[in-house]
Amino acid sequence: MVFKVGFNCGIVGLPNVGKSTLFNALTATVQAQAENYPFCTIEPNTGRVAVPDERLKVIADLAKSSKIIPTYIEFVDIAGLVKGASTGEGLGNKFLSHIREVDAICHVVRCFKEDDITHVEGTIDSVRDAETIETELLLADLDMVEKRFESIEKKARGGDKSSKRQLTLLSLVLNSLKEGEPVRKLNIPDDLKSDYQSLQLLTAKPVLFVGNVDENSAGTGNDYSNKLFDMAKKRKAECVIVSAAIESEVAQLSSINEQHEFLSGLGLNETGLTRVIKSGYQLLDLITFLTAGPKEARAWTVPKGALAPEAAGKIHSDFQKGFIRAETISYNDYVTYGGEQQARDSGKMRQEGKDYIMKDGDIVLFRFNV
Repeated sequence: MVFKVGFNCGIVGLPNVGKSTLFNALTATVQAQAENYPFCTIEPNTGRVAVPDERLKVIADLAKSSKIIPTYIEFVDIAGLVKGASTGEGLGNKFLSHIREVDAICHVVRCFKEDDITHVEGTIDSVRDAETIETELLLADLDMVEKRFESIEKKARGGDKSSKRQLTLLSLVLNSLKEGEPVRKLNIPDDLKSDYQSLQLLTAKPVLFVGNVDENSAGTGNDYSNKLFDMAKKRKAECVIVSAAIESEVAQLSSINEQHEFLSGLGLNETGLTRVIKSGYQLLDLITFLTAGPKEARAWTVPKGALAPEAAGKIHSDFQKGFIRAETISYNDYVTYGGEQQARDSGKMRQEGKDYIMKDGDIVLFRFNV
């Protein structure tokens, strides 16, 4: 999987659940319309936001860096799905194609009552709403896989080895979908993983459920969000609560101090954006490594388990091609000893080779020769 800017997360949900309001708040833009009617977001809007990381400021001060460059997360606001989207209801087919292009799904579920904001089902039921979207994604996958199965089966009968392998995979996938289970729960054999990824199945994507609650429930949640959490737990999915209304107000405050004061007054210690990002990183098994020098202190994102050359390639392809070694200091040692030189003098800089598995918070200087 390729992560262009941290990771790419599609915001989905039924109409009028607060998707576009949340998107506007997260990206601090007015790119998406947050109107009280379905399908106001016809084309997916994309916004990049910096990933908050307190470590950057600390190492920047120690390295006397001129600027700080965070890593980024990309959000895509995808228009509201409705029941029947898998068969083209609403603008279903178009929106489902947009979901196929993202790395993960941020599924916003309405967990608040508001008479002025209509609900497509007429009542609020967080679990029902979440299952409606899940079902539409599952049905879309089922339709696509059944059609492919018929086509591949004919070739497999003719003795084509590649088709036989694909048929084995499609059988696994079909069994899961017919049982109403998303394929993300499947254990795919290593020799089938490449074919599996090429299917671009909607239910293969990791899901983060976001319960959009009223302002009074932002810190503690409510009955709607509690039921959503229980459902997510059973499905081994991530779940957070956010108040899109509060996030909208926070986004309008110009200084960090004002934001902290506002949140503190509501009994909150961080924004919903921070919770979404933390859960997203956990969801996709991502880690952050850091670089620091007089010019800049910078954060970079790689998948957990990435080797040093792969991390070097995030900075520049030449770093990966000509990789020699990674001079690495843990964040704690960097801070404890007061910077790179002191950590080096104290024997805390490690010389790591091509087989080194990157760790979250590593501060690295890559040596290369092209």
